[in-house]
Amino acid sequence: MWLIVGIVVVVILLLILYVVWVYNQLITLRNRVENGWSQIDVQLKRRYDLIPNLVNIVKGYAKHEKTVFQNVTKMRTAALNAKTPGAKAEAENMLTGALKSLFAVAENYPQLKANENFKELQKELEETENKIMYARQFYNDTVMKYNMKVQYFPSNIIANMFKFGAREYFKAKGEEKEVVNVEF
Repeated sequence: MWLIVGIVVVVILLLILYVVWVYNQLITLRNRVENGWSQIDVQLKRRYDLIPNLVNIVKGYAKHEKTVFQNVTKMRTAALNAKTPGAKAEAENMLTGALKSLFAVAENYPQLKANENFKELQKELEETENKIMYARQFYNDTVMKYNMKVQYFPSNIIANMFKFGAREYFKAKGEEKEVVNVEF
């Protein structure tokens, strides 16, 4: 009789330890996902801060390209206001397209391409684009690990008990998957 009670107690303790272990793994992965998202936000903020300076420099040389400047500003605002990874990715893709137009305008002004401030901003934007790419990769890798843990059996039972849900990837679409080329 005591042997059966002892076995039941040990099994219950092992089950409790397993639940605690899986719960802690889920918490760790969720925090890594949130950290990854924060890293993307940091780099995007840096990008958003560079864009007005870049627009102002180009504006000084190309006063008649008003629609391009308005479009870049509009897309930057939309990207700043996007909240979810999907909305942020879509807004970022539109901003990337607007920046391509801005750099196409800059192609027509040799004096602008020689401007030191423009060159420095161009370099910073290129570095920021690379950092964004790495931050997105880290975020998506972490989301994949988290989503797998939430979906695998038997950890999915614990995830459902504690309301852990799958997270959204940061995805680029179509031509937006291409790297922004900021070289002249």
